[in-house]
Amino acid sequence: MGSKFGAKREIRRLVDYLWEGEVVHHLAGGTYGGGLGLVALTGHRLLFLRDGWVNKATEDFPLEKISSVQWRSGLTQGVLTVFASGNKAEIKQLLNPDGKSIADAIRNRLAPVDNPSSAPTPPPPPAAPSEDPLETLRRLGELRDMGVVTEAEFEAKKAQILRRI
Repeated sequence: MGSKFGAKREIRRLVDYLWEGEVVHHLAGGTYGGGLGLVALTGHRLLFLRDGWVNKATEDFPLEKISSVQWRSGLTQGVLTVFASGNKAEIKQLLNPDGKSIADAIRNRLAPVDNPSSAPTPPPPPAAPSEDPLETLRRLGELRDMGVVTEAEFEAKKAQILRRI
């Protein structure tokens, strides 16, 4: 679940900020808006929580509003940049493994899924033009008269056409 250095109070209070049934997938300590706090990635949103004695703040980014994320790593810590609803938010001082795993999890959520059932279905092939059975018999008779088909072939095909009528 990652390092939560400096976010013990936030961890204890996290349950108060979660929605009913919301599950946390990743946790990490970091800074946002000048304060140290907790970053939580759930199945619905990325949540930053700072719950100090005097200064309390929360900011959440619904996953469906996030257009992209960027991860920049330093020697041991990095910056997670979240682009959502035309805004940009930077969560700093995340330990590299924590920040990268959160960024990767969000990217995986944003990536289009190759799902054959959700792909648009191709239009059905055009139906074969329905021929008039009498016209077909006439042409078949001409082929018989020209010697292209035998009398037996003509009679077999004629019987088949007449059964469809």
